[in-house]
Amino acid sequence: MRISIFRKAHFNAAHRLYNPDWSDDKNWKVFGKCNNHNFHGHNYELEVKITGEIDPATGYVMNLKELKDIIKIEIENKFDHKNLNLDIPEFQDMMTSTENFCILIYNILKGKLNPDFDLTIRLYETPRNFVEYPA
Repeated sequence: MRISIFRKAHFNAAHRLYNPDWSDDKNWKVFGKCNNHNFHGHNYELEVKITGEIDPATGYVMNLKELKDIIKIEIENKFDHKNLNLDIPEFQDMMTSTENFCILIYNILKGKLNPDFDLTIRLYETPRNFVEYPA
């Protein structure tokens, strides 16, 4: 029997949405205030969903303390109070959209978890704007 567990996390980060192949005017038309030359920040909320079999020895899919520690080390410590455009190497050649950010977090965490687990990441940029991967 498969069941899902969830863990939430919170961190703050700044970014600028900007396509260097476009004019400033086009960047402003597409990205609006998210194209601010001095960047802008978000209070990101992260939901991590893991689906798997219950271990009969522990009654857990996964120890939530272990998941909390993985998220803290691999995500919060890496991204909290960072400028995604300037401080995160993965974003040097990739747009810092919430969609790309969500996939990046998924790929980081997927490599740290039991491969038998299904993983879903939901990343809130604002309380009303969020993305989920995989869809």
